[in-house]
Amino acid sequence: MSKIKFITDSASDISVEDERSLDIQVIPFPVAFGEQSYLSRVDFDNEKFYEMLEAAPEIPTTSQITVYQYGEIFEAAFAQGYTDVINVTINSEGSGTYNSACLAAQMFFETHPEVQDTFHIYNIDGQSYSCGYGYPVVEAARRAQQGEPVEALVAFINDWLEHCVIYFVPYTLKYAGKSGRIPSAAAFIGELVGLKPIMRIHDHVIVTDDKVRGEKKIIPTVAKKVVADIESGSPYVVIYGSHPEDGEAMARAMTEALGYPPAGFTQIGAAIAINAGPRVVGVALHGK
Repeated sequence: MSKIKFITDSASDISVEDERSLDIQVIPFPVAFGEQSYLSRVDFDNEKFYEMLEAAPEIPTTSQITVYQYGEIFEAAFAQGYTDVINVTINSEGSGTYNSACLAAQMFFETHPEVQDTFHIYNIDGQSYSCGYGYPVVEAARRAQQGEPVEALVAFINDWLEHCVIYFVPYTLKYAGKSGRIPSAAAFIGELVGLKPIMRIHDHVIVTDDKVRGEKKIIPTVAKKVVADIESGSPYVVIYGSHPEDGEAMARAMTEALGYPPAGFTQIGAAIAINAGPRVVGVALHGK
């Protein structure tokens, strides 16, 4: 009988409630403010991090999860009697974490060649950020509790990741400009003229899909783009940051536009806020 372990990293932004109730192991990313290092989700919650971020003289940095860490996790899972490990990581184009996991799995089976047919590690590149890969981990863990086989769970996750699109808007370009997600000069000009970029994430890549002038146009424009891209009737997740009311407004707009409510809400954590700023709003969806 299969015993399945789900693993992801803290940039997936899954809720603490889902982490605990579904027994998902969330590996925290290290975050450095100058010489001081912290672990996301361990040393601060989201609200505390937003305060730290806004007060910091320089934008903090994150480090990838190491081969050694994954090696210890895989060894522990094997010792605890798991037959299958499903590990979904942050976008491999934005972090070396996925490569760390793959190398650790290779080293594990070099050490334990006798268990290659009885113990399986599925390392999956999340291709995205936040609930773009956090949502399918949570949903797969729920399905596992209902007895769905591991092959079907992996197929579900891969299907979502291949079709996932995120539209999101940072309310300030300060962080995106400094982090390199948006060139600093463009960010500066955008701030001067009041432009807000509509960002689109799909298949590892972040692009500026559109721009709007003024905050009032953000949510209607995102909703319009989601309606055009979403697979009919499929679930979607609302993303928000330091202002929960943004998420509530986005949910109302989407419910009105699609005729059904979001499958959930995701508040961005440290890894996303460092690049996008603490105040964002957006939607993750399964594209056509």
